[in-house]
Amino acid sequence: MPSRENRCPSFLLRMAGVAVAASEIVLKKKTSGFLIRISESNSKKDEIMAPRKSTTTRRNQIMDAARKLIMRSGSEHVTIRNMAKEVGISEAAIYRHFKSKTEILSFLADNVADGLLNDIEIARSAGFESTNIIDEILRTHLSKIKQKRGIAFLVLAEIISFGDKSLNKKVSNIICIYVDRLRLVLSDGVRAEIFKPDVDLDAAALLLFGMIQGLVNIWALSGYKFDLVKRYSDLWRVCKRSLIY
Repeated sequence: MPSRENRCPSFLLRMAGVAVAASEIVLKKKTSGFLIRISESNSKKDEIMAPRKSTTTRRNQIMDAARKLIMRSGSEHVTIRNMAKEVGISEAAIYRHFKSKTEILSFLADNVADGLLNDIEIARSAGFESTNIIDEILRTHLSKIKQKRGIAFLVLAEIISFGDKSLNKKVSNIICIYVDRLRLVLSDGVRAEIFKPDVDLDAAALLLFGMIQGLVNIWALSGYKFDLVKRYSDLWRVCKRSLIY
């Protein structure tokens, strides 16, 4: 058995090795913590240099990206990846504001519907006093649609093409509200004694919706080559013959 004196150097060497290993672990931890702090510091600097947009602003940008993709490339190109690329943010950033693509399209449908319905209300409140009050209201409404290149109708049509039941129900409700607004316009005509008092307003409003929707679709498919308001006026002259005295 080796003497205590002979065992001492090897024991000390082993202890020294353990100490060195322990020192390396401590150093690695300290270095790692230092690097993490540097990374966090750089991240904070990046946030200061490129501040985040407000939630409302970012959501509007994302919806606008979806609208642009629909109008430019069709519904099949409306993906989270493409929307993120259009806005200039990461896909993860999209999910910070919306749960899914379906939710984005749902908000987009509400957005375009609000604009469409608001245009009718603006036309109705314009205070036209001529006997052609209904013509003027609808002409003003079509002018707004023309200025926006029929975006509302085209976006709603593309949203339907996704085949999502919840989206289809939303679009159906929007169309019902829009037809009801047209019915109110026609009822204005009855009150102004322009139209026959026994006009079926529900049927007339639905007919008017079909005329406007179909006309906008043909206009868009033609590459916006004809005057939307003028073509509408030609169709309206035929339609109103069944409404006036």
